[in-house]
Amino acid sequence: MTPRPFPILFVGPTRIGDAVLASGLVKKLADEAPGARFTIAVGPAAAPLFAEVPNLDALIVMEKEKGSGHWFRLWNQVRHRKWSLVIDMRGSGLSGFLRRERRAVHRKSQGEPVHKVIEAARLLTLAEDEAPAPFLFTSEEIEARAAELLGEGGPILAIGPAANWFGKTWPIERFSRVVHELLAEDGPLPDGRLLILGGPDDVRYVEPLTRAMPRDRVIDLTGQVDLLTAYACLKRARLFVGNDSGLMHLAAAAGAPTIGLFGPSDDRLYAPWGEHARAVRGPRTFEQFKDVDPGLNQTIGHMLDLPVDTVVAAAKALLAETADWSPPAVELEPEAAEAFPDAIESGDLDEQQPQSS
Repeated sequence: MTPRPFPILFVGPTRIGDAVLASGLVKKLADEAPGARFTIAVGPAAAPLFAEVPNLDALIVMEKEKGSGHWFRLWNQVRHRKWSLVIDMRGSGLSGFLRRERRAVHRKSQGEPVHKVIEAARLLTLAEDEAPAPFLFTSEEIEARAAELLGEGGPILAIGPAANWFGKTWPIERFSRVVHELLAEDGPLPDGRLLILGGPDDVRYVEPLTRAMPRDRVIDLTGQVDLLTAYACLKRARLFVGNDSGLMHLAAAAGAPTIGLFGPSDDRLYAPWGEHARAVRGPRTFEQFKDVDPGLNQTIGHMLDLPVDTVVAAAKALLAETADWSPPAVELEPEAAEAFPDAIESGDLDEQQPQSS
C-alpha cells in the first residue's frame, strides 16, 4: 500500500556549515518516515544544499527582512497546510501558529556545550550514539559533472583556504607550505593533485596556491561550482585541509578524511563530524581567544599561532590512519522506508526541549 502523505516542514539554519550539520535529520526522515514529503525553508546561502532532497514539495529561500518580515512571509507560505511534523532549527514561534500534529523546536541548551550534530539529534529525541551524520543528496548529473571536472589522475588533496571572517583564516602562505610538503616527491602524496575550492570572493586570495604548483597538478574550482558539485568533488578527495567553514563541513559530510583548522571558534560545537575527521588548533583554547576578542569580531590574525608543522603532522597521521580509504558509494535516492522514528510515532516530539549534557 502507498503510505499516506506525511508533510514535513523543516525550518533550517541560515549558515552553510550549520545547515550541513543539521542535514542528517532530513536524511533520516527521508529514509524512515513513510510518505515523507518535504518543504524546506532556509537562508539564501544554505538553500542550494537541499535542492536534490527527494520528495521535495518546496524549497523556500528566507531572505531576511526588517521587523522579522521574513517570518511573516514564511507563515503566509505555509499556513494553509496541516503538517505532520514541523522541525524548527531556528527556535522561532512559527510552529505555534500552524496546524500541525507534531513539532520539534530548537531551544538553547543549558549546561556544557554539545556538538551541533548531537544538538540536532536531540530534536528527534535521539541518543548521542544515534545522531544522524550530515548527508546531502545529489543527482546523477551533479556526480557526472564532478567526475568530469576532476578527470583522471593521482589522489586529490583538497584545500579550503578561505573562511567567512578574517580571524578564522589561516595564512595562505602556510597552506602553500602544507601543500608542498604533502605533495612533494618524498611526501605522502607524491603523485597527488591539488583541488582548490572556495567562493567567488576567494579567487584572488588563492592565487599564491595556483602559481606555486604545476598546472597539470592543480584543479582550481574557486568560484566556479555550486555547493552540491563541490560536495560531489569532495567525495573523491583523499584528504581535505581547511579552515573552520561551511566547506570544511561539506568535506567531512562527503566522507573525505578531513583536517579542520580551529582558533577563535569552538570545536566542541563545530569540529568536522565523522570517523575520519579531526580538529586541529594551536596552543590557545577557544576561551583564551574570547578573552582577547570577546565579540569575536575584530580584524585580528587569530590563527597565526597554529604552526605549519602541527598541520602537516596531523595530515600525515590521518593519511596513515586511512590508508585503506576509498571514496564512499554514491547514494542518489533514499533507502526504502523501514521504520517510523519512535519519537514521531509516539508523539514525544511535541514541545520538545533539548537535554543538557
